[in-house]
Amino acid sequence: MERDARDQHRGNELTMEKKTPAFFFAPFVSSTMRVEPTWIDYNGHMNMAYYHVLFDRALDEGFSLLGLDQEYVEERRASFFVAEIHTLYKRELKVHNQVRVTLQLVDYDEKRVHYYMEIRHAAEGWIAASLEGLSLHVDMETRKVSPFPEDIAANLAVMKATHAGLAKPQALGRIIGIPGKLDKHEALLASGTRH
Repeated sequence: MERDARDQHRGNELTMEKKTPAFFFAPFVSSTMRVEPTWIDYNGHMNMAYYHVLFDRALDEGFSLLGLDQEYVEERRASFFVAEIHTLYKRELKVHNQVRVTLQLVDYDEKRVHYYMEIRHAAEGWIAASLEGLSLHVDMETRKVSPFPEDIAANLAVMKATHAGLAKPQALGRIIGIPGKLDKHEALLASGTRH
């Protein structure tokens, strides 16, 4: 009986651990990553695909603080899928450059997360690329978009509150188009993607 009470107490502690909101920096800054030699293309700089590898690794690192990690997928049978991204390439990265990626939570609702990221040179601080993204919470059994559980929503609320004081990124909501083509710009605005 004493052991049952201890096990139940331990179970309650684990439940409380999962429900306690995380602490976040504003913005989140990833661990340092390095441009690998195999990522360099025939132009002598990092190929565009590997910018997304860096963004993806940093997103996994940042979202793990929310509780969205491999353990979450295995235990709760849910995950998050990227629905849309917009990447701006600002400066070349070369072999062995060290970078860090910042992550700013722009907004969220019961099923979606809107975020902004920048790859920065680790020592000099200049921006190599930025990414705006929208990810969806997905039930892995049904493969359909589903609401975040309460503990994850609570963590998102803490992260959003922490990031609320950050300046709105200038590149947020940017539309691809050729300057001066107003009719095309208006058509792009009118046909915006909805998830």
